[in-house]
Amino acid sequence: MRTRPLKVALLGCGVVGSEVARIMTTHADDLTARIGAPVELAGVAVRRPSKVREGIDPALVTTDATALVKRGDIDVVVEVIGGIEPARTLITTAFEHGASVVSANKALLAQDGAALHAAAEEHGKDLYYEAAVAGAIPLIRPLRESLAGDKVNRVLGIVNGTTNFILDKMDTTGAGYQEALDEATALGYAEADPTADVEGFDAAAKAAILAGIAFHTRVRLDDVYREGMTEVTAADFASAKQMGCTIKLLAICERAADGGSVTARVHPAMIPLTHPLASVRGAYNAVFVESDAAGQLMFYGPGAGGSPTASAVLGDLVAVCRNRLGNTTGPGESAYAALPVSPMGDVVTRYHISLDVADKPGVLAQVATVFAEHDVSIDTVRQKGRNQGSGDEVAVDQGGGGRREGEASLVVVTHRASDAALRGTVEALRKLDTVRGVASTMRVEGE
Repeated sequence: MRTRPLKVALLGCGVVGSEVARIMTTHADDLTARIGAPVELAGVAVRRPSKVREGIDPALVTTDATALVKRGDIDVVVEVIGGIEPARTLITTAFEHGASVVSANKALLAQDGAALHAAAEEHGKDLYYEAAVAGAIPLIRPLRESLAGDKVNRVLGIVNGTTNFILDKMDTTGAGYQEALDEATALGYAEADPTADVEGFDAAAKAAILAGIAFHTRVRLDDVYREGMTEVTAADFASAKQMGCTIKLLAICERAADGGSVTARVHPAMIPLTHPLASVRGAYNAVFVESDAAGQLMFYGPGAGGSPTASAVLGDLVAVCRNRLGNTTGPGESAYAALPVSPMGDVVTRYHISLDVADKPGVLAQVATVFAEHDVSIDTVRQKGRNQGSGDEVAVDQGGGGRREGEASLVVVTHRASDAALRGTVEALRKLDTVRGVASTMRVEGE
């Protein structure tokens, strides 16, 4: 066994970084046995050096991250500071000075993954980032290695624990969005500013990474259609339950039926209760992968938090250290397919549309005509007048006292059609004199 330890520089010592340092210390003997050489924490770059960090030698702490990655004796840099800069510059500097990199930085990888992979290849170093997508859930390595001989057609998943917690609370307790968000914040699942989560930015970055790996194609964050979940209401859940569905914020990456293009999108969607993703509760993540040979696979587990994310980081650290000892590198970027990324309008899906309409004869015929004019076929329709009892009605409260006198609720579920056609239908419906408002629109997936 090699006696000189492999030296690791840690950039960031927050929730994840501190757990990485702790595990490196408490599991030192096991890591040595698994890698074939000792692993030594050689430096920790932080913004606030005066903060007490239990288990970390203060002599290792520095505010000069650039000097740390330039030392020349560092074997692996672990980057868990997040954001675009200075992370991007620090990672490329690490490659230039002989270190491989393990990162959990989804935003940076989604935006500049191709350039980072090119820099790693130029200098003969590794770039690993299992922790960037689904916390402790092994997902990138199975896609990149275990399924390397297969053809992946679809990746469908819940990749943000905060949003899943909120939607699960709305589903199981009948809470409104704000009430569920407040609970998530109180429990520490949501940040003080939850925008990145609830507006889908976090999931969109992860979708870009997953699509790139699954389809061997460069997919950037700008290629991902994104729609947040802040407009989802208790009425939407009530309507979903009538269809035997629930609502999840999904990241969906698909290969077109003809194999000539791919799409990547993030948005709330109704999925059948029979789908495996429907039963994913709380702050857990799950990703459903469909491929030609392996068929349907599901990966499930905690998708965030210090310990789960650190577990993924340490898994990458072990792999990269083994490669260093063997004087080799692991898989790099695979973008040979270079498939075009189609716009959201080309996606074929189903829609659930809830309308507030005038409660009088002929309205349904007018609505049906609009769907026909846009070549969108209607699957089911539910209509209920204001004073006709509960029945199949889904009450829609827009915050102003509900529907006005003389209004009815009309719920339409379509067959599959292009998203452009469906959105065009909705815009045309808004212009009808008999349509008082489009209460909600939501895609139906997973069937």
